[in-house]
Amino acid sequence: QVQLVESGGGLVQAGGSLRLSCAASGGTFSNVCMGWFRQAPGKEREFVAAISRNGGITEYADSVKGRFTISRDNAKNTMYLQMNSLKPEDTAIYYCAANFVFAQVVLKNQWQYNYWGQGTQVTVSS
Repeated sequence: QVQLVESGGGLVQAGGSLRLSCAASGGTFSNVCMGWFRQAPGKEREFVAAISRNGGITEYADSVKGRFTISRDNAKNTMYLQMNSLKPEDTAIYYCAANFVFAQVVLKNQWQYNYWGQGTQVTVSS
């Protein structure tokens, strides 16, 4: 069983930056693929970014490419999402997710993840 706790959300003006963290416990962190998803009011949850077990492979949604950077520190059991040039349309609850994998792969679909955090609110004002 893996427990995930997000932090770092908040209110920021358009063009600003935030860094989200996701702390994991209860499993071997280096054996899990990790991802970030978000859900805006009235919309379905969507993929944001994912990172492989060793951090060597990353994937991003087109809407965040060039602005967001996903990373992980396996020694600290923590994943990060650096968000720059934030836009009002980035406003959402951001969730981290994890699942055990046997290879260096990234998972982009919600149903591929077994473990989820409680979410952290990101609000970008115009």
